[in-house]
Amino acid sequence: MILNAPWTDREGFTALIAALGGAEQARVVGGAVRDTLLEIDVADIDVATRLAPETVVTRLEEAGIRAVPTGLAHGTITAVLPSGPVEVTTLRRDVSTDGRHATVAFTDDWREDAARRDFTMNALYADPESGVVFDYFGGLDDLAARRVRFIGDPLKRIAEDHLRILRFFRFLARFGNEPDAQGLAACATRARDLMALSRERIADELLKLLVARDAVRVVALMVERDILSPVLPEIDAEGVIRLSRLADNEAAARVVPQAIRRLAALLPADPAVARDIGARLRLSNIQRKRLESAAVSDDGTDPRAMAYRIGVDPALDRLLLAGRTVAPLDGWTPPRLPLSGGVLVARGLSKGPLVAATLKRIEDRWIGEGFPGDDRLAAITDDAVAQALTDDSSRNA
Repeated sequence: MILNAPWTDREGFTALIAALGGAEQARVVGGAVRDTLLEIDVADIDVATRLAPETVVTRLEEAGIRAVPTGLAHGTITAVLPSGPVEVTTLRRDVSTDGRHATVAFTDDWREDAARRDFTMNALYADPESGVVFDYFGGLDDLAARRVRFIGDPLKRIAEDHLRILRFFRFLARFGNEPDAQGLAACATRARDLMALSRERIADELLKLLVARDAVRVVALMVERDILSPVLPEIDAEGVIRLSRLADNEAAARVVPQAIRRLAALLPADPAVARDIGARLRLSNIQRKRLESAAVSDDGTDPRAMAYRIGVDPALDRLLLAGRTVAPLDGWTPPRLPLSGGVLVARGLSKGPLVAATLKRIEDRWIGEGFPGDDRLAAITDDAVAQALTDDSSRNA
């Protein structure tokens, strides 16, 4: 197999490979090779090398390439090229693993490095000069069949790194057809191992999975095999039905899937549950607020009024989850009320609660009438100010 890879033309790439000693010492590995073979745009390039990390740093610096020791203990140096960063990692083998972390030793054996990777499709290497692909474990055949398959014994590979359970399903959702039976059985057997992982790592994999090409089918499979129940027992078959409906609504509206919105679909429509899940998964504050907002039951509010009050993205979440049209929000930006409290004070209202209440009354009518222009807003303001002055006089009489 010869790879025709456009990323070889990226500025600085040829100089990087030359600095590392050419194809004898460096090969492109992993996602860049896999995605090029699948004719998918390549975002990141990873290079594997037989050189020791300290030698990599020295050679890059001598070649005038900035070297950042982003993971020196694990052999990773980031080469900063004009076209973007490239991670350069020394070939490794695992010395010990505990399901969360690995102690590694460096090696100069390409096959030994490939053997420690998770799936066969991720253990493909490419000569950066000739494009020849090196495949030690049948990754090319698996890639052609869209088969996600562990390298070696799946039970052992999962014991080494429990996150591989979620990665198996994420890669299945992104690239796969039917699951590898042995790998699926191993994931189901070891599902409780997920409890040993940090919730941040679980959230990262899950959110990536939820926006993958075949997320609905794969999540349904995970629920069927009780993969998620040890860490997210709230997700059940009803949640899968809601996720399927949401995915259909997103596709019909031509709205890009959003991970938090899809997570909300999987959960009961209860802000308290969403709040608990957001905390459990250590989501960011922004993600937690959005998840809670999406869990609020739809009350039929006008789409633009909703978007004005809670934001366009949260409004899209609620509308899509409820199966309502999002067309009114297409290309629409919520306006700002072109009125300040100072204007009301200048018209005779007392500063403080009266101004705030009147401003809110004006805003509510303005929203309710569909954000009319200046003439109508002026009339709404006149009415509200007159009413406020009358009410204020009555209270002070």
